[in-house]
Amino acid sequence: MPEIQAFRAVRYNLGQVGSLADVIAPPYDVIGPELQDELYHKSPYNVIRLILNKIEPGDDDEVNNRYTRAKRFYKDWRSEGVLTTDPDPAIYVYHQEFTAEGVTYNRRGFMARLRLSPFGEGQVFPHEETLPGPKVDRLMLMTTTKANLSQIFGLYPDPANEAQTILDDAISRLTPFMATDHLGVVSKVWTVTDIGTITAVAAVVEPKPIFIADGHHRYETACEYRRQIYESGCLGKDHPANFVLMMFIGMEDPGLIVMPTHRLFRGLPPMTSIELAARLSPYFTIRPAGQGPDQAPAVWEDIETGSNQGTISLFTQKDQQWVLADLTEAGRGRMAEVAQEHTAQWQELGVAVLHRLLVDDLLGGKDLPKPRYVHLVQEVVEGLKTGKFPLAAMVMPATVKHIRNISLTGERMPAKSTYFYPKLLSGLVINPLE
Repeated sequence: MPEIQAFRAVRYNLGQVGSLADVIAPPYDVIGPELQDELYHKSPYNVIRLILNKIEPGDDDEVNNRYTRAKRFYKDWRSEGVLTTDPDPAIYVYHQEFTAEGVTYNRRGFMARLRLSPFGEGQVFPHEETLPGPKVDRLMLMTTTKANLSQIFGLYPDPANEAQTILDDAISRLTPFMATDHLGVVSKVWTVTDIGTITAVAAVVEPKPIFIADGHHRYETACEYRRQIYESGCLGKDHPANFVLMMFIGMEDPGLIVMPTHRLFRGLPPMTSIELAARLSPYFTIRPAGQGPDQAPAVWEDIETGSNQGTISLFTQKDQQWVLADLTEAGRGRMAEVAQEHTAQWQELGVAVLHRLLVDDLLGGKDLPKPRYVHLVQEVVEGLKTGKFPLAAMVMPATVKHIRNISLTGERMPAKSTYFYPKLLSGLVINPLE
């Protein structure tokens, strides 16, 4: 059973840094060079210097590199009072107010420590595959700084909204600290130290399974860090390395939305929509959907309205045509053959159909370069207007229900099956591992 624990967070001293908005950042894996530069210039104390320090000329493998610099910043900021440790153990209620496609949402949850259990050995379930490179990178950072600098994004079932009801009552008497990020998302965090509240929330959440929504690499890294501490002989039952910083959000929270991840493919030979249809028959039926990149919003609206995982929109650069590809019974049969190692639920996912059947099998694209992943339809339009991508695909995202059902079977979805918007901010709380 998952164990949730309050902790004494390391936090920014606003008396030293001024605005919290100047020192927070999104997770490292969505920060490009331009945003990294912007965050560097916002404040000399921005958390970017911890989570994604720049590579500098003359860096080496041991003494002077991005990880050792992050360690020095973290140590210096703590000794200088830029970062301070809260006096009492707490859980941290975290709300994000944001707008998506003209609708305003408020996503609610709380941050706490979760006792680690390797995937397959407890009630914490992954839903996406991981890659070795990011895990090595995050392990280097965790080992040098000895801290969780960003939180894992975890989901738990709570159809009656019990935990959030308890927390809403607790924070009604408290004042949050706030920050608005570069996307206009407003984050509010309340510190809850009341033991009765913490115990009541833990009692609701601990009997439930936890599903990783985002942060798979960092969770596996935390498990590896724990193993290393264990082998060093320093791991007691209550050692902080037994835990990882996690954000807990109820799967039924009305502010929990999953955005699509569209694909702009490289490496395929140019083809017209008629040539594409011939390659996909009889596994898909093809319907014309419009011409030109600017037709993408109307095409996407059609897909969203249908909400069918088996319908994929495709754009062929050669003739500038959009088509809708509907999976047929023959296509389902072929998918069952090419993905026979997976369950029927996995085989029905739109992203699985797109990659395993349509691209890898029917178009022979197993060894293609990594596609460009984008989330907004306007990004699809802009990418197609460059003329660099012979094929684009817009596909429905996996739902929270898919995550739960497939994760419980022990399977993992294809990469980029989900995109939970907005990302959780780094720099709100830090979990020390010493």
